[in-house]
Amino acid sequence: MSKTYDTIIIGAGIAGAATAHVLTQKDQKVLVLDKRGIASGGSGAAGAFVSPKIGKGSSLQTLTNKAFSFAKDFYLSTCPDYFHQTGVVRIPKDEADAKKFSEYEPFNENKYENYKNEQLQEQGICSDFESFYFPEAGDCDAKEVCAFLLSNIEVVQFYVRQIKQEDGLWCVGDYGAKNLVLATGYESDLADLRYMGIKGTWGTRGDFSSKLVLGVSMHQSMSVGANIDGIIKLGATHEKELKEPVPCQEAQALILKEKASSLIDTSDLELQEVFCGMRAGSKDYFPLVGKVIDIPFMLETYPTVTRGAKPEIKYVDNLFVCNGLGGRGFVFAPLMAKILAECIVEDKEVDVSVDPDRLFLKWCRKSPELDTLR
Repeated sequence: MSKTYDTIIIGAGIAGAATAHVLTQKDQKVLVLDKRGIASGGSGAAGAFVSPKIGKGSSLQTLTNKAFSFAKDFYLSTCPDYFHQTGVVRIPKDEADAKKFSEYEPFNENKYENYKNEQLQEQGICSDFESFYFPEAGDCDAKEVCAFLLSNIEVVQFYVRQIKQEDGLWCVGDYGAKNLVLATGYESDLADLRYMGIKGTWGTRGDFSSKLVLGVSMHQSMSVGANIDGIIKLGATHEKELKEPVPCQEAQALILKEKASSLIDTSDLELQEVFCGMRAGSKDYFPLVGKVIDIPFMLETYPTVTRGAKPEIKYVDNLFVCNGLGGRGFVFAPLMAKILAECIVEDKEVDVSVDPDRLFLKWCRKSPELDTLR
């Protein structure tokens, strides 16, 4: 082994970048590996909105809004040049959706205002529905944020095909470390993570040049970023049917422009660049942060776990995951990085709502691939 570290992180998207940054703040020597480089997948294609979740008060909404508060403070203090606190307007999709907004309002946990039709028009937004305006929200320059967080950390473009553990160290190519973090997104085959149910959603974003005066960002059935330095970001899309990456397509970005025409004047928008990538989510839409269960050991030692037994869980030594952040990766990443760093460095317990353990027993009981063990 040519070099050893405290922690190796595989994946240089926002999950890996934020985790590396926080671990470095805790005096860890960190190496980040990615086969295509920084923010080369779903993170680089993200619209990267940092805004609250609206709804009727679910536990996911509570977690998201806690993460939002943490994230906007994190970006403002860490990389303010790449976080544009434009405010975000959440606009109902139709009359039925507008009626739901009145039910959502008591659960708006973050600072907000009601924007009436006249206020939307003043902002250059076309809508007949009263909307929520979150002034502390905004959006990130996705690739720039990831690069900034990794600016003082060793990053190597390296295609990891295998990981192994020898003499208390994780060995990845010529590199070694006590701890290994998998922040690999939808590509989750380096370890047995079947119980986490990681799934990919393909996204395309288009960046358009424009002289349109648009000082706020907005979300309806799609996201429209404010005009920052002559660029308006549209997207990203959510396409679940695509299972593998495909080349970025201008046609997809132009479809976004057509959709945006119902919200803003798109007459002078000219497509400059298309970004695309796969974002990773979990079965229940909560992030996946923490230790990794030793699945082969558990199934061999406790086969009755497939029939409802609840034995003591054994983990793979010093193997961790930060994944499943979904379409709100730039909202969740800073708080999830803090939680994981405290787990790795201080051995703190992970919040049960994001601990992947929550999915293990149900997977054992329900997964068809374990039918022969039942």
